[in-house]
Amino acid sequence: MSTIRIITTEDGSHSLLNEQLNETYHSVHGAVQESLHVFIKHGLDYSTEYLRKPVIHILEIGFGTGLNALLTLQKIFGKDLNIHYTTIETFPVEEDVWRKLNYADSEISIEWFDKLHHAQWNEWIDVTQNFRIRKLRTTLQEIELEQNYFDLIYFDAFAPNKQPELWELIMLKKVADSMKPSGVFVTYCAIGQVKRDLKNSGLQVEALQGPPGKREMVRAIKI
Repeated sequence: MSTIRIITTEDGSHSLLNEQLNETYHSVHGAVQESLHVFIKHGLDYSTEYLRKPVIHILEIGFGTGLNALLTLQKIFGKDLNIHYTTIETFPVEEDVWRKLNYADSEISIEWFDKLHHAQWNEWIDVTQNFRIRKLRTTLQEIELEQNYFDLIYFDAFAPNKQPELWELIMLKKVADSMKPSGVFVTYCAIGQVKRDLKNSGLQVEALQGPPGKREMVRAIKI
């Protein structure tokens, strides 16, 4: 029996409930609005303005439903910006589940969502002219990340009380080491220990207003 169930969040968008962990993939207060606030507004938009680079290398911890990748692709469509998007996932969502998610609301978005999910694992795939994705089926513990390579980190793992091994200092330091100087790290999680460990990993940490239903989120810059 599947332990993954589709739920509808408060903004009308879907999320998934992992019944084994009793944890949702996105905020129950609104899956899309959370991703737009944390990862697009305070991550992608900020990095684009702050770094002013023609190519942004993104690392996402937790491909999950593919929502963050789709929103990133939608955001840059038609812009003079190239995204190289690396994402890690250990347990991919099955097709009979992700096909029912209501994130893609146009014909082109449906096409992109299919391409993102059907992209071959462990190799670079061009989804559009200015969006490439590399989906890595592995764990953060096992992967050897490129050093000083990524401009932007979407840290979207399950919460520390559900997957504490992904939020340990050694893992955050590993991710920080993969960032270029002035690289940007964003996550929905704002607990004190994570902020302290990010600082100990060489990042300058700031707490920002969180998405609906959450007081704070974190953005950090590599010093």
